[in-house]
Amino acid sequence: MTIAFYPGSFDPMTNGHLDVLIQALNVADRVMVAIGIHPGKVPMFSFEERADLIRASLSAALPERSDAVEVTSFDGLVVEAARKHGARILIRGLRDGTDLDYEMQMAGMNGAMAPDIQTVFLPAGTASRPITATLVRQIAMMGGNVEAFVPPPVLDALRLKLQSTPKR
Repeated sequence: MTIAFYPGSFDPMTNGHLDVLIQALNVADRVMVAIGIHPGKVPMFSFEERADLIRASLSAALPERSDAVEVTSFDGLVVEAARKHGARILIRGLRDGTDLDYEMQMAGMNGAMAPDIQTVFLPAGTASRPITATLVRQIAMMGGNVEAFVPPPVLDALRLKLQSTPKR
């Protein structure tokens, strides 16, 4: 069984993340979605909320494959976390040439540290190329409509989160 490791912050999960996750399921039998935990960063959504949103988004978009995805966390080197979970493939999504330049450097370093783990680049679909989780958070916090950028479960969670957040 081929296991792929798909790391990111997923804060929040976007349509671009979902697009890459669905593509990853065409490459591997199982996908470990790995939420990076950084002690110095304060995410909008907790690990548990992000994990639930990833599962709900995939279940809504591709219910027949939702059992092939597991969500985990990691806080060290991606290749060490991938190896710990038995992954042989590291999934990286690409939006544009800037992403490719950065990801090629990362793939080279990861390949030197873990030659047994192959990096696979998956292009974001045309509609999701401009989407970043950072921009989604910023637009949502300023009252903008992010419906076109996130799966429905994430949109609902963003609305609830922002309704309960005190205004500054």
